[in-house]
Order: sequence, then structure tokens, then C-alpha cells
Amino acid sequence: MDATRIIRRPVAKGRPEEATRIIRKPVPGAKGSPRPGQRAAVAKAAQKTPPALLPLARFALVALVFGRERASELLEGLGEREAERAKEHLAGFAALTSAQRQARVALEFGMRSDPSEQLRTVMEEAPEALRREIFRRLPPYLRTLFPERSLEPADDSTPPALAALAERLIREATR
Repeated sequence: MDATRIIRRPVAKGRPEEATRIIRKPVPGAKGSPRPGQRAAVAKAAQKTPPALLPLARFALVALVFGRERASELLEGLGEREAERAKEHLAGFAALTSAQRQARVALEFGMRSDPSEQLRTVMEEAPEALRREIFRRLPPYLRTLFPERSLEPADDSTPPALAALAERLIREATR
């Protein structure tokens, strides 16, 4: 439907009357049909639009994470060509180490939206020695989440396993 409508703004002191012209154009796929001369243009525009590409790599990654043994089965639900391509992605992800897969999932699906809440939960549940180590290893901008704590000097008697655990907990909470 082609329609033109003029909207007039009231006259204000010292200003002339303003008019706004609104023109509505037909939308392909909307109710109503285009005029006979426009049908060919609408058909050409529809042919030029490529089909939406499926994020097959993401499908494969999700299938591997949630249904490890059944991942290839889950991908069978896609079309024939898409299933083949998704299985190629799946083989690539299956060849990665666990840490590389976790990093890829974090990269594909983004960072956590609540890292501060996760860190607070970890700090509440951790024993005091681990809390000190976590706080010591936090970046300065995340230390502000815990104003009641102060930075203590590094302790030489801290076991390397505790330091590694603290780093891992920080990474997992903020990823």
C-alpha cells in the first residue's frame, strides 16, 4: 500500500507552520500484494537474498559439550549437507584438549554476565588460606569487590597447588 500523509505542526510564536510528509512503501511479505509493476522487483529482491547461514560450528560445539557420546547423533537432525559440515567441526573440536575446548566455549558464547557474584560465592565457600591466596591473585579492579579485605604480602610457605587452585578458581569465576 502506497500512502502519503502530511502532518502539520501547530504555528508557534514567530515560527512558520511546519509540515512533515510520511510516505509508506509496500513491505515484501506483508499483508496485501504489490502492484503488478512492482511484483517483478519484489521477486528479484527475494531471489538475491541468500538463505540464512547456520552456525554449524556452534551446533557442533554445543552437541559435544552437552552430549559427548551422542554428539554425532544429535547432529543427524540437521539437513544432510549441514550434518556433514557440522560433523567436520565436531571432529576438530573433539581433537582439542579439554582446556582448549573450554576456552573455545568461552570464546564462542561470551564471558559470564555475573563474574562478581561468582567470585563472591567462591570467596564465601573457600577456606581462609584459599581466600587470602585468591584475593592476592585478583586483578586490582576485582579486589574492589571485597573492601573488607586488605592485600597481605606473599607467603613463601604457600603450596604451589594452592596458588594454582586460586588461579583456576578466578579464571572459572570470571570466564
